[in-house]
Amino acid sequence: MGFGSGDPEALMRDFLRELGGCAVIDGGLATELEANGADLNDPLWSAKCLISSPHLIRKVHLDYLEAGANIIITSSYQATIQGFESRGFSAEESEALLQKSAEIACEARDIFYKGCSKGFENHNETKKHTILVAASIGSYGAYLADGSEYSGEYSKEMTLENLKNFHRRRVEVLAESGADLIAFETIPNKLEAQAYAELLEENNTRTPAWFSFNSKDGVNVVSGDSLIECVSIADSCKKVVAIGINCTPPRFIQGLILSIRKVTKKPILIYPNSGERYDAEKKEWVASTGVTDEDFVSYVRVWCEAGACLIGGCCRTTPNTIRGISKVLQKPTYFKTMIRKIYRGLVDGKESAGSEQRVKIVTTRRKVVMMRWR
Repeated sequence: MGFGSGDPEALMRDFLRELGGCAVIDGGLATELEANGADLNDPLWSAKCLISSPHLIRKVHLDYLEAGANIIITSSYQATIQGFESRGFSAEESEALLQKSAEIACEARDIFYKGCSKGFENHNETKKHTILVAASIGSYGAYLADGSEYSGEYSKEMTLENLKNFHRRRVEVLAESGADLIAFETIPNKLEAQAYAELLEENNTRTPAWFSFNSKDGVNVVSGDSLIECVSIADSCKKVVAIGINCTPPRFIQGLILSIRKVTKKPILIYPNSGERYDAEKKEWVASTGVTDEDFVSYVRVWCEAGACLIGGCCRTTPNTIRGISKVLQKPTYFKTMIRKIYRGLVDGKESAGSEQRVKIVTTRRKVVMMRWR
């Protein structure tokens, strides 16, 4: 169903090649859970639904798959063993809830695949690709539930070892959960990126990962730490197969992609928020500060041209947003040009290690149907 075994970076390249060069990540989970009636005014946020309404999580995953997502992210962003224990759950029960987040996503994928195999009307050929499940890990700031993942200021008080000890068991459980990837999301500072990288190496984690940072100025990560230094940490970790940005206003994304390209040849992922501002005190998004779905989608070509090859949405984006992204990425003439640019960078990386391989792209009227190394 997913990555399988082998070299993680090669598997990610193969996954992207299967899809014609670009993959679609899903959109805001909590946004859609609330739209379906969930009350997330809780320190566990979307992870609350693992306890109270797992059927809603499954429904939202399916909605995003129907919209064209190739990667769905689990509901474990704010799910921590410490957080569940504070609600009276045992360590074993807490770990089971983490496991459950991946199981629900995998179930949704299976349901979607069955729909494809039965030839349901709304399951067309372009959707019959490998679908990956990414197990979400939010920062220590997300566990604090005070909005500090948007500042990263806690890095001044935490030590590297404390952060590693906080995340260690959670990473181990999600790495063995059946998910294809671990998504380290909304990383606000360099210290936490270093903690994640060391954990992956120390644990010899077999499940590949991506690192995704957030920015509020389009230059640095939200703590003020250098984006270049943060990306360098991720780039040096062999377990990391993609690097990028999430939960950041769309207007900053192009410049951030260009900065990331200076440091890494790994695939770049971006899944911005709607551009709305989050009020940490009121624990709500400020209305009328974001962009429409149409405006959001209008950025997609620019982001691809800049070098992104995994694109989706974060907070306040919806299945309509993801549907629009998917449609843009299926357009043939634009797609052909962008894939040449994106894969030129990936192949250059291989050539620097002595490879003389190059990419050949064959297109049809409607989509890229084959890319092969020769």
